[in-house]
Amino acid sequence: MSSGIAHGVKTLAVLGGGQMGLGIAYVASTRARLPVLIFDKSKEQIERSLALMDRLLSKDVAKGKLEGTEAKEARERITIVDRTKAFRDVDLCVEAVAESLPLKQTLFRSLAEELRPDAILASNTSSISITKIAAATIPQSVSSSSAEGLSSASRVVGIHFFNPVPVMPLVELISGLQTSPETLERARAFATACGKEVTVAKDMPGFVSNALLIPFINEAIMCLEKGIATKEDIDKTLRLGMGHPMGPLTLADFIGLDTCLAIQRTLLEGTGDSKYRPSIFLERMVDAGWLGKKTGKGFYTYDDQGKIVA
Repeated sequence: MSSGIAHGVKTLAVLGGGQMGLGIAYVASTRARLPVLIFDKSKEQIERSLALMDRLLSKDVAKGKLEGTEAKEARERITIVDRTKAFRDVDLCVEAVAESLPLKQTLFRSLAEELRPDAILASNTSSISITKIAAATIPQSVSSSSAEGLSSASRVVGIHFFNPVPVMPLVELISGLQTSPETLERARAFATACGKEVTVAKDMPGFVSNALLIPFINEAIMCLEKGIATKEDIDKTLRLGMGHPMGPLTLADFIGLDTCLAIQRTLLEGTGDSKYRPSIFLERMVDAGWLGKKTGKGFYTYDDQGKIVA
């Protein structure tokens, strides 16, 4: 670990170049001032993300948050790579792909083989068990209780950034059963270097944030499903009556209805408690491909600029 830097990260890797991955790369480059390698199998996604980064940098310069030279240096710290093997010398890799346990297990199994044994393997998951992800890093030829097995899994941690990453001030850290205290503290130092406040949660379904938020959103969808109120009045009630900055249905559109559904199902499967049953209406919205702001239609309809039009 680099002396004088608590997180010991000289180079960061981000696996997944979508909105979350781009946001993580952005704060790491602009605030922690780290070189960042990004991999995403979709070239189109990478192009969209880089265009977004350029817009974010321009906005920060216009607002006086960055000097022009600082923005240029931050952009130059970002490198797109065409394979995860390019991550072999990084000190920390943050995975930011879809909320799928099998997918994450496959990726972490590969990362554990490709990266240095002292590199931290972090997931940006918002609900999936870090303990299960960590177990996938243990070579099949060794026991999970062996020194090699314990060492491999101990470097896995949850680093849950919130969307939009450049704006939201919180990072939720999640410690799996195998996560070492050193890994957790280095993750904390990294998040702090990115300008974030930190909370720590145990590895329970939904952690703290989504164990509270997603059932709340699900209940709002059920209110709409039952015809208790219109979408506008549900959102208005929570904004003006409860002081929420955004109504729950607008927030669901912003998060992505597929993501909301995946997390709700994780809560149901992880606890076995029927109170976490997803709204049927939410399931049908996802079936229709109406996923929210990212597809232009969810509970609301959006224009090309992401503004609500209906």
